[in-house]
Amino acid sequence: MAVDPKRKGRPPLKKKRTFKIDVRFTEDEYKLVTEMEQTLGLSKTHLVRSRLLNSGSVTVVNAKQLIKELGILGTELGRSGNNINQLAHYANNLKLKDILSPVVAERLELLMQDHLRQRAELNTILRKLIRMMGH
Repeated sequence: MAVDPKRKGRPPLKKKRTFKIDVRFTEDEYKLVTEMEQTLGLSKTHLVRSRLLNSGSVTVVNAKQLIKELGILGTELGRSGNNINQLAHYANNLKLKDILSPVVAERLELLMQDHLRQRAELNTILRKLIRMMGH
């Protein structure tokens, strides 16, 4: 079946869904499903289908909360990088004046190594999160 490239609207489904399952919930269960629908930004149908068929192979994530937390994390990472940059600038000024203490240089090096290690760990965690979300 050839697809008309000028055709607008919803693309044709690969496999047509012809079977329907009716489910009944208690009032509390339905409230929980509705809250999940609003929180996760998924339709009830997609939420139930993904939970039932994938049963844990794909993690459903609260996207709003995740973005908020990633924003906070990015801000903190930026602040720590800025602080390290200011310390490096100060250490370079002390070095030019030939009054840089070896203790200060060593401490700065430890801070930079720790910062880079934390960035690498964060990168690993974010990659795992993306894989868990099924992307």
